[in-house]
Formats: sequence, C-alpha cells, structure tokens
Amino acid sequence: MQIKTAVFSGSSAAYAQCPQTPEPELALVGRSNVGKSSLINMLLDRKHIAKISRKPGKTQLINHFLVNDAWCLVDLPGYGWAQVGSTKRHQWKKMVRAYLLHRKQLGLVLVLVDARHPPQKLDLAFIDWLRTRHIPFVVLLTKADKSAKHQVEKKLTALQSALSDIGAVLPRIFVTSSRDKTGREELLCYIQHTLFKHSG
Repeated sequence: MQIKTAVFSGSSAAYAQCPQTPEPELALVGRSNVGKSSLINMLLDRKHIAKISRKPGKTQLINHFLVNDAWCLVDLPGYGWAQVGSTKRHQWKKMVRAYLLHRKQLGLVLVLVDARHPPQKLDLAFIDWLRTRHIPFVVLLTKADKSAKHQVEKKLTALQSALSDIGAVLPRIFVTSSRDKTGREELLCYIQHTLFKHSG
C-alpha cells in the first residue's frame, strides 16, 4: 500500500461524537508513552501529523486521520500510568472501550507493546479483553531500534509465551521501529489485506 494522502480529520471527546463516515477504521492503542504518535508518523510517512510528547497521557481524545481518502487511522488514549488523576483515567477507559465495542467501522486494532520491556500485566489484560470480545487485533512491538536484535527476539519469545499462558491463540506480531521504519511495508500490506479483503 502506498500512502498518497493523509490528513488529520478531527477529534472526539466521546465515542458517540465520532464522525459518521463509511471508511473502515484502524485503531491504535497501548500503554501511555509506548510510541503511538511516532508510529503514526512513520506509518503515514508524515513527520508531524501526530504530535509527539515525552509526557505520558498526551492523547486525551479519539483522533481520526483520513488516509488515501479510503480508510481512517484512529489514535486512542493510552492505558496505564499517565500524569492525570484516576477520574480522568477512568473516563478514558470508558471512552476507549465504548469505541472498541460499538464502532461498526472498526476493522482492526493495533496493540502497541514496548519491545524494551518484558510482557506487562496491563498489556496482557488488554489483549485478553480484546480476545474474549472477538475484536480483531494484531500486536506491534515498538522501539525495536533501542535494543539489540537478540534482546528484541527474547522479548518477542517472552510475549508469545505469556499470551499462550492466558489461553490466547497467538495473534500476528510485528516488530517495528519508527526511527528506521522497521516493519512498515509488512504492516501496510497487512492493513491493505485486512481492511479491504472483500473489495475488488
């Protein structure tokens, strides 16, 4: 898939406020500060279409990006620790879950997991939540450039083992790096096949 056009098309403070457009949607979600904004910029081949912040919890709304006038990439607030109060985190959780459970346009969820760390309980719990609700997803190991290759492979094996332990059928897992664009072409091909598998 070639990215010909990509534009920010709006933010929503609640699932019910999301645009009622027909394009299939691809949602990104992960722990706060896992690298969602960097991955969006890399995937869409735009330097600053998503704002990058060192402060966890930067994304507080459901953000839509229209790609190739054919599909939407949706950036969801991160889960886990962020420099906000528990009330705000609870609101984000409800907003994200409502979107994931009820958005008819949703075709695939990308769950971002930091390749520098062992499998985290929050990541595994969220993946299990998606699995038990039959929401299609794949896993992206992010920031692969920040560790040696053998260390990334160890984290990949540990993640696969942890997912097996919770009874999950192993999802597709992509190793990615926003800095050197590792995994970009493979992921775009998968997105093309998944979102438009019934077209043409």
